[in-house]
Amino acid sequence: MHRTDNSHGHTASGHGSQTRTVEAHRNAVRELLADLNGPGRTEQLPLLAALGRGLAGDVPAPVDLPPFANSQMDGFAVRSSDISGGGTLLTVVAPIAAGATAAALEPGTAAPIMTGAMIPPGADAVVPIEKAVPDAFPDPGAEATVRLPATEPGTYVRSTGSDIRAGELALAGGTFLGPGQLGLLAALGITRVAVHRKLRVLLATTGDEVVEPGNPLEPGKIYDANGTLLEAAMRQAGLEVLRAAISTDSPDQLTAMLREHAPHVDLIVTTGGVSKGAYEVVRQAAAGQDVEFLHVAMQPGGPQGIGRFDGVPFVGFPGNPVSCLVSFEMFLRPVLSSLFGSPAPRPALRARLAEPVESPAGKHQVRRGTLLPDGTVRLEGGAGSHLVHALANSNALIHVPAGTAALAAGAEVEVWML
Repeated sequence: MHRTDNSHGHTASGHGSQTRTVEAHRNAVRELLADLNGPGRTEQLPLLAALGRGLAGDVPAPVDLPPFANSQMDGFAVRSSDISGGGTLLTVVAPIAAGATAAALEPGTAAPIMTGAMIPPGADAVVPIEKAVPDAFPDPGAEATVRLPATEPGTYVRSTGSDIRAGELALAGGTFLGPGQLGLLAALGITRVAVHRKLRVLLATTGDEVVEPGNPLEPGKIYDANGTLLEAAMRQAGLEVLRAAISTDSPDQLTAMLREHAPHVDLIVTTGGVSKGAYEVVRQAAAGQDVEFLHVAMQPGGPQGIGRFDGVPFVGFPGNPVSCLVSFEMFLRPVLSSLFGSPAPRPALRARLAEPVESPAGKHQVRRGTLLPDGTVRLEGGAGSHLVHALANSNALIHVPAGTAALAAGAEVEVWML
């Protein structure tokens, strides 16, 4: 399920010391995963099974939409040239129901027509029923006349191909398939669509101090939030997740676990063990691999790992919960969206700070916040990367670009809606 070469362009030392910008690191992640968007990595699915997936190629419209001119209103189909400026009395002919084939409309007549019904040959406009005198359809088969006001050609007529013409691009490759997109494909008569296959990801959390929720919490131990946090984010992003057991701080054990699962996944993601400490288990387990550890000019989430482990794309996130989720949102999620069309990009808005904020020099700071109904955004918690409660009470990520040391209340910032 993966390539076996190591030619992704990263230093093999495993101990890179340079600082990289957020944009540069996102581009590096995109380059790392680009080969997963190659031939043979698509599948044909029925429309509803494709919900939430990314379209694998352009889809041209096979038919006009609508396929025939039809009425936008319940009313009378008319020849607009039959009606004078002051209104004209016309003879009512047989009604036209939706789904029926319409006979040609003779001069001096008006045909009752239902919404969506075919415009009869010869007619070029529809007068809504409420503008008719009388403002009701006559009984079927009864001889009747109706006075109608003057109307312009094309009024209340949905012309053939007015939505899209056959042969035009209906959806571009890379489009996220939500209800609206699937509805368009169905309207075009399409029943199956080519989408990118789901990536299978190995998620490994590390740390001697970390225990699974539900187990006794001994002194010095903490419950693992990262596994649930990232697995939920990944599943929400359309990934198939293989969750490994929590790895201890034994490099040999972690290496063996990664090596066992690597042949069966498309991507390896680890949390923790990527900083510059003496006992960083992920760094140690990746010794000899084509993996680089570096610092991104971002807070939280500065320490990062990237490369290939046994030829499999590898991304290493920091161990603090907020750091690992911010890393996913800043690097992996947007790359998945741009390469595979899924998940849908986070909505990016402009909002005004409800309070002042400070930011470390030279770093892109990502704070948690709540976008309020008045268009301001309130900070939730401090800048600490352990504040899971603040994260849970947030609906947005607030971006303070590198080079901005402080912003006053009322300053405009970019926010990504969660």
